[in-house]
Amino acid sequence: MQLVIDTNVVLDLWVYQDPHAQELWQALQAQQVTWLATASMREELLRVLDYPHILKRREFSNQTAQDVMALFDQYAHIKEDAQRAPYICKDADDQKFIDLSVVHTAQLISKDKQVLRLTNRLSRLGVSVKKVCQTASTSNVPSH
Repeated sequence: MQLVIDTNVVLDLWVYQDPHAQELWQALQAQQVTWLATASMREELLRVLDYPHILKRREFSNQTAQDVMALFDQYAHIKEDAQRAPYICKDADDQKFIDLSVVHTAQLISKDKQVLRLTNRLSRLGVSVKKVCQTASTSNVPSH
């Protein structure tokens, strides 16, 4: 299964270590899913890692930006930026995630309200939008 993971979910994985992201983290480690990303997504993550509230959290857990970026580089499969999808997100920063998901018919993992509002429209294009990863092995497990 191919996934596109929004930056906030990546932060949940490795900076906040959110229990809701645990199944996604396990699926990535077990190579049950393929995470698709672009260079611009990588740049966004690098920039966000230095936001004051995220920097404070990283310092609390003794984690550097390089630590997070090393995980990104290890698990993300870099693709070219995708052409604009037929559906436009009100938050321009999230459009790149939608575009890549549509081009690759990949599941989009996002908590962003503007992205979640497009769930029904994107499903018409074969893209499922989820707050958490749902692989074949976890699709019957209720999310919290």
